[in-house]
Amino acid sequence: MRLDDPQALIIDADDTLWENNIYFEKAWDDFVDFLKHSTLSPKETRDIFDEIEIANIKVNGYGAQNFAKNMVQCYQHLVERDIAEGDAEKIISFADRILHQPIEMLEGVEETLAYLLERNHDLILFTKGHPEEQRLKIDRSPVGRYFREFEIVREKDVAAYRDLVARFNLNPAITWMIGNSPKSDINPAIDAGLNAIFVPHERTWSLEQTHLRTGGPGILHIVENFADLSKFF
Repeated sequence: MRLDDPQALIIDADDTLWENNIYFEKAWDDFVDFLKHSTLSPKETRDIFDEIEIANIKVNGYGAQNFAKNMVQCYQHLVERDIAEGDAEKIISFADRILHQPIEMLEGVEETLAYLLERNHDLILFTKGHPEEQRLKIDRSPVGRYFREFEIVREKDVAAYRDLVARFNLNPAITWMIGNSPKSDINPAIDAGLNAIFVPHERTWSLEQTHLRTGGPGILHIVENFADLSKFF
């Protein structure tokens, strides 16, 4: 059922509006090939890397630059040969390519944003990560003009959503979080008293995957793709 009254739509960026994680996955595959561990499988290597990344995110945050540092640390921990001069620079180059990828918009995104704006919905882009890296992606994308505000935060948790609602004087009953991450987009928004729409992406980062929150005060819808937002708004 379509909502005719204007709604506040808080929209995620990475892997909701444009491709992102696929470039990190390519950098990771290059790293595994470079490491060439004799006994650890790629999955076992990734499990060790995830432990390093989880610990470092708490201190350094997200983004390609920190991803590179985490890969270097993982390499130093697992490498079975003498570390050669230039090994760190080689690993950093895998992640550096992420920053220079063209923005690849997901199907139907720009047309749907234009439609939502025409229907007088209030669009706010809400993303987490390295501020300079996220701003660069926003500036390079074709969709910045559809949003009245851009918010980049260190972590998208319940406190961040409540702060966003308070600062922009949003009414939770008509405010929706739209994104692909159960961990950062859907569950904390529901816990903060908002509504949410889950737009799944088959390559969502493993650390962003968890069970969707159910039973909260807000409404939760699941759609197949971004264009399906037109069915509700």
